[in-house]
Amino acid sequence: MIRTPVRFPALAAALALVFTATTATVADARSSDSFYSYDGSAPLSSYAPGTVLKTRTLAYHVAGLATPVQAVQLLYRTTDAQGRPSANVTSVVRSITGDRTKAVSYQSAYDSLDPADAPSRAIAGDVTLGGLLPNGESLLLLPSLLLGYNVVVPDTEGQTADFAAGPEYGTTTLDSIRAATSSAATGMDDRTKFGLLGYSGGAIATGWAAALAPGYAPDVNRNLVGFTEGGVLVDPAHNLEYVGGSPVWSGVIPMALIGVARGFGIDLRPYASEYGLKVLGELEHASIVTALGRYPGLTWQKLVKPEYANPNSVPPFVAAVNKVNIGSAPTPSVPGFIAQGNAGFLEGTTSTVPGIGTGDGVMVAGDVRALARQYCATGNDSIKYTQYDALSHVGGVAAWAPAAMGWLADRFAGKPAPSSCGHIPAGNSLAPEEPA
Repeated sequence: MIRTPVRFPALAAALALVFTATTATVADARSSDSFYSYDGSAPLSSYAPGTVLKTRTLAYHVAGLATPVQAVQLLYRTTDAQGRPSANVTSVVRSITGDRTKAVSYQSAYDSLDPADAPSRAIAGDVTLGGLLPNGESLLLLPSLLLGYNVVVPDTEGQTADFAAGPEYGTTTLDSIRAATSSAATGMDDRTKFGLLGYSGGAIATGWAAALAPGYAPDVNRNLVGFTEGGVLVDPAHNLEYVGGSPVWSGVIPMALIGVARGFGIDLRPYASEYGLKVLGELEHASIVTALGRYPGLTWQKLVKPEYANPNSVPPFVAAVNKVNIGSAPTPSVPGFIAQGNAGFLEGTTSTVPGIGTGDGVMVAGDVRALARQYCATGNDSIKYTQYDALSHVGGVAAWAPAAMGWLADRFAGKPAPSSCGHIPAGNSLAPEEPA
């Protein structure tokens, strides 16, 4: 990936292919690749999480065009949102220096309800509209590779694209690291140190992986040098209110409802209005690329029958939204750098609901401050928090990314982690939702 100059014109040319790709082509690409299916004779449950089930090496693609860079892809056993064994795919680009000791697990913000949009699909050469995001993120991987790190990119949403189902993002990420360090094809082993890195949807995976690691994957946790995330989803019940009625980000409401319902096996359709059923049907396999700005002014109340105008009057919603509130998850035991924008008006979100306040357009700044403060108060005093008051969600990544890389480099170098504990402004309550 260090031969980047040839990629930019190639990327521009290939984007035209995206818009002419038909739905049938996408469906065929999704179903024809047998690598994604576990076809062994032993039950999947008989394998430990992180066990490698299949391995292949192929050219790393950008917008469907092969590059000279090689990627190793692994099908591995993991655990879904309901605690069931599942198979998932991760992609590994080996260090250009041959260093086996350091790696970055980069969690993509591909934010899609379509498995065809997963990073591994884009890396393997598939071209979809929703795959624009993981293709574009190839540029974010470049600094890690130039620093000599190995780079691991898991399909964090699993093979059913359970968008916003946070705990599943965490387990797929942790088991991806297990798989990457147990495969001879990657050059890494159980002594390789890892940093976790992700923004927006990638922050969902990064944060949940850091939180779950001590209990779910202590073998991974002992090799983590830290986690860094920006544009952070904390308490989705708050985000539902914050983006409701906005001209751009309101389309994420039905996407999250579909993804969380899918992940946890619940049915919200009995509560949906006729219009709500129409929207849920239209977005069943949508990407954030097609959802943003599609339903300006959309609110929860427009999606449900009048008697369910209060989200907390829907028992399955309350149960699910509490499961994806990372404020109720364990505190990470490794250092963290958390960044959050707070100029959401730049992206059209002007909501200031009491108890929720402002944010970056989609993520709630008060929730992120509260989470960072909570980590400090529950035993992790190596938390650095930065708030970008002049930046929105899209703009925040440009400030966070270089700071995150510098912060991770210091963790790999063994330098003491900086702390903002004691200096983070107050945030919102992250208490679980109560049924109405």
